[in-house]
Amino acid sequence: MRLFFLFVTLTLTLLTTTGCDKKSSSQVHEVHYDRDMCARCAMVISDRKNTVEVINPSTGKYYLFDDIGCMVLWFDNEQIPWKDKAVIWVTDAKTGKWINARTAYYDTENITPMAYGFSAHKSKDDITKGQEIIDFNEVVKRVKKVGR
Repeated sequence: MRLFFLFVTLTLTLLTTTGCDKKSSSQVHEVHYDRDMCARCAMVISDRKNTVEVINPSTGKYYLFDDIGCMVLWFDNEQIPWKDKAVIWVTDAKTGKWINARTAYYDTENITPMAYGFSAHKSKDDITKGQEIIDFNEVVKRVKKVGR
């Protein structure tokens, strides 16, 4: 009986002390490249310059995508009610660092995992002169137009 109470006490202690280690609902989570799979197409995520992470701000649950086009279509196909509140991170095509997908600048002529062709940049200056530059809302419109 003592062993049982000791076990319960230790379990409760662990549960209450590890609760503070939970990540914020807006922080980027680690991607296990070449192992994690796209939430929409189930392709293995390998391209470190076109990865997208969507976080549900209410639950902190996150979803990974191999291409921004997959993310756009996933929102629609799955009828995600929190899509306008979602925290969306995308890797910068130049540096591979995470940037806010909603405020990023996109060029349109890239080889991307699912061939949508949109790559994100933190700054307009990082996009080759003469290339078309569009915003997040235009990316969404164009992906929906093409579908797939």
